[in-house]
Amino acid sequence: MSEYIEPIETLAEKFRRLPGVGKKSAVRMAFSVLDMSEEDARAFSEAILSAKTKVRRCSVCGNMTDEELCSVCRDSGRDRSLICVVENSRDVITFERVREYRGLYHVLGGVISPVRGVGPSDLSTDSLLKRLSNGTVREVIIATNPTVEGETTAMYISRLISPLGVKATRLAYGVPVGSDLEYADEVTLNRAIEGRREIK
Repeated sequence: MSEYIEPIETLAEKFRRLPGVGKKSAVRMAFSVLDMSEEDARAFSEAILSAKTKVRRCSVCGNMTDEELCSVCRDSGRDRSLICVVENSRDVITFERVREYRGLYHVLGGVISPVRGVGPSDLSTDSLLKRLSNGTVREVIIATNPTVEGETTAMYISRLISPLGVKATRLAYGVPVGSDLEYADEVTLNRAIEGRREIK
């Protein structure tokens, strides 16, 4: 027998599917929704649907946007000879908080992880190679997280772009091994960018 009536149980279960949300938090969220006015609940659900339907991938870098190109790719003041390769759009936001990096980005959409069934063909490496083929890019900063999967992905990408004559560098992490870029503070991340090294 369920602890709560079916509509609450169903709503809580939907919240539980979100990363980092446990059973108690999911139940609290479900009750918070029930405490909303009907107008606020409708606005909440419309915001979810709107984000889901309007947000898409930038046609150039793969970052999230609500237009054809993301704001970074549209920015003519960016250094187009420098591309920072990241795992996801949250990492782009993290770098943008620093306000020191003025190059472009390329969002992989994950990392190589045989355990999760993610291989090189599941990442946006083909579009990265296409971007590098015109000879404009002189350096690619590989900024995957310092995990086993992140390091494996970094090595794969560096070997992939090596024949193109493009310099591949890796962040000099002041970021602790095993942590995510999303949680790094601006100073640590800036030092990591400045201390990046070439992958050989």
